[in-house]
Amino acid sequence: MKNNVLWGAFLCFIAAVSWGAMFPVAHAAFQYIDPFYFTIIRYGAVTIILVVMLFWKEGKKAFRLEGQGLSLWFFGTMAFVIYNLLIFWGEDLMGESGVMVASVMEALMPMISILIVWIIFHKRPHTFTAICVFVSLVGAMLVITKGNVKAFIGATDDIIPTLLIFIAVIGWVIYTMGGSKFSGWSALRYSTLTCLLGTLTAGVVVVIATLIGYVSIPTGEVILATAPHSLFMIVFPGLIALLGWNVGVSILSPINALLFINFVPVTTLVISMYQGYEVTRFDLLGTILIILALLANNIFVRLQKKSFKRPVRTSLQERIS
Repeated sequence: MKNNVLWGAFLCFIAAVSWGAMFPVAHAAFQYIDPFYFTIIRYGAVTIILVVMLFWKEGKKAFRLEGQGLSLWFFGTMAFVIYNLLIFWGEDLMGESGVMVASVMEALMPMISILIVWIIFHKRPHTFTAICVFVSLVGAMLVITKGNVKAFIGATDDIIPTLLIFIAVIGWVIYTMGGSKFSGWSALRYSTLTCLLGTLTAGVVVVIATLIGYVSIPTGEVILATAPHSLFMIVFPGLIALLGWNVGVSILSPINALLFINFVPVTTLVISMYQGYEVTRFDLLGTILIILALLANNIFVRLQKKSFKRPVRTSLQERIS
């Protein structure tokens, strides 16, 4: 049991660090290639690997949609079109500052999921959780605006990319929540089929963007120059993080796994500093606020669960006596 917990923690840690590292790596690749073709090359390779793995492990029957084709396509589109295309498009449009903005938005996923449940399903969170959500949003605004909200609002060039990144993150949250509809399926099967359908849809989007002249097909020299970046993105944030996170969550439970999201902005900060990015005090303060909010809410949920169980245990003891 202890070894399983350590394995789950290791997988979640690797996934979070990989996600934190992918934004600086992508930014370096965008000096040569556009985010559209970079994403297709990345997830085209990941899709092929996942298809081979699923066929080898579960056989041809695992590719049956079982009447869930529309749902699989929708969730795949949320993850591999809305999230993957928009988050890197937004990051590229923002330039160097987009690296931290994308990373911080990624760290907001747990809080955004709480807001989605509140808005769509009318399940109001506890007051303390709502406060944590507010604190995390304040932290995100500090990183995005660098402490100058007025200047940010006036700079429309930054608002649109930020909106793209925010929509992208919502897409991944929806994809993650959609996994509960396929609880009888393995993580590999859900990941493979959604990735396959989503990447095919993303391919159609990239073809349209190419035909209208927004992007162009990368040359052999461009593909060669970005090969190290693509290899990293395929292996770590693409394959290992996608599968490792789902397996880690199944071992640790979502509440424990979410703690590892804290490593996303921390990893991005460390790599960005190493690359020479000038980290401002607002980047640091905003990141700290988000981490504290996540930790505080996680501890609060744990205490709530314990207090919920305690009366039941006492009641049983009283009945026995």
